[in-house]
Amino acid sequence: MLKYLLFGCFALSLIACTGGQKTAIKDEATGVDYYGAKFNPNDAMSVDALFKKMSAKEELENVKVEGEVVSVCQVKGCWMRLAASDGQELMVKFKDYGFFMPLDLTGKVTMTGKAFKQVTPVDELRHYAEDEGKSAEEIAEITEPLEELLFEATGVAKL
Repeated sequence: MLKYLLFGCFALSLIACTGGQKTAIKDEATGVDYYGAKFNPNDAMSVDALFKKMSAKEELENVKVEGEVVSVCQVKGCWMRLAASDGQELMVKFKDYGFFMPLDLTGKVTMTGKAFKQVTPVDELRHYAEDEGKSAEEIAEITEPLEELLFEATGVAKL
């Protein structure tokens, strides 16, 4: 009986540690690589338009946004940042860690999900800086929480 219990625990730990989707699903007809949910990437707003629209809102659901990838988590691809034209960046996380981005992802992406405002604590900001490979000095300079716009993507399309 103990043998079956140990085997069951081992099997569950393997399943739990596999994480989310790590490779793209290619749409052969369009050549688009999808991570997470597949969606129609047309009619997406720019990152700049999202920042403008969110200036008067706390949350916006079922929105499509396109933008240029600035950085990706260098540990496992569990977040990315997209550039706005004014130097701001949109932090993007992936719903329920269901999928990840390639560590070397560059270029334009379109994503679907929800945008919301959040105050990110110092320890979390330092964690992201560490994931990004910043120096100890740069990480130590992070001393204040940051009110920022975040995006929780349910799907990402690499065009």
